[in-house]
Amino acid sequence: MMRVVVIDYNGGNLASAAQATRRAAARRGIEADVVISRQESVIEHADRLILPGQGAFADCARGLEEDNLRPLIERATESGIPFMGICVGMQLMSQYGLEHGRTEGLGWISGHVSRMVKAEEAGLRLPHMGWNTLDFTPGAHPLTEGLSPGEHGYFVHSYALHDADNADIIASTQYGETVPAIVARGSRCGTQFHVEKSQEVGLTILGNFLQWTPQP
Repeated sequence: MMRVVVIDYNGGNLASAAQATRRAAARRGIEADVVISRQESVIEHADRLILPGQGAFADCARGLEEDNLRPLIERATESGIPFMGICVGMQLMSQYGLEHGRTEGLGWISGHVSRMVKAEEAGLRLPHMGWNTLDFTPGAHPLTEGLSPGEHGYFVHSYALHDADNADIIASTQYGETVPAIVARGSRCGTQFHVEKSQEVGLTILGNFLQWTPQP
């Protein structure tokens, strides 16, 4: 039985992320116990960790500091447990965010999270809300297996990852600028869009995550 923990840190969208993960597991024939928890013993014994997020970067980062969740997640992922961040959960993987002042991120990937100024300058509305195409190279990463470039994810955000290392970007989208849509480094990955709201595309990515064996 695979143990999947959706990390409870007052980041929002927990129940829907857990339910989508259960559906993805069932579609792949994976026996998975998907729970929402912040307990140290539960997180330490997980086979997969998922960190959803909605709202402001600073608020979500503050939530990680409660109950010592940040060092707990650091230790778990350093041991090789695969991790997926969703929306702000992905943004927290960066070095820092500039929403409501500068707030340090987890520092797992290069770059910072800032407002999508170029989109505003192009006359596009923020938040960026709705379906956008995913641009990626087929076969470049296991997370996109079974998908074709041009399929859609559901986005809701006004801030995005900037100055990222191209080697960490698995897929991107266009909204007045190039927006990293899926990132990964080692056993840690994240999606800027909401996989739990992205229907077939989201379930495919979640299923790929559950079957992903990251390279050391």
